[in-house]
Amino acid sequence: MQNALEIIQILTSLTLIVVIVLQAKGQGLGGLFGGADSMGISKTRRGLERTLFQVTVGLSIAFLLNAILQLLIQ
Repeated sequence: MQNALEIIQILTSLTLIVVIVLQAKGQGLGGLFGGADSMGISKTRRGLERTLFQVTVGLSIAFLLNAILQLLIQ
């Protein structure tokens, strides 16, 4: 059981990294390091950008729950 949870944790973290990098690609290099390229203009997420955001939230929750479950099992 412990090995399965560790494998799930590794796969979740790698997928989370990939999804976050995919989100940051569209923002330019300044946005990647926290710079404000948009000059105060905000936009709503649509299409693929919204889907990537929702997947990121879901993976983050799964990562956190899996980490807590691993702590409880030890």
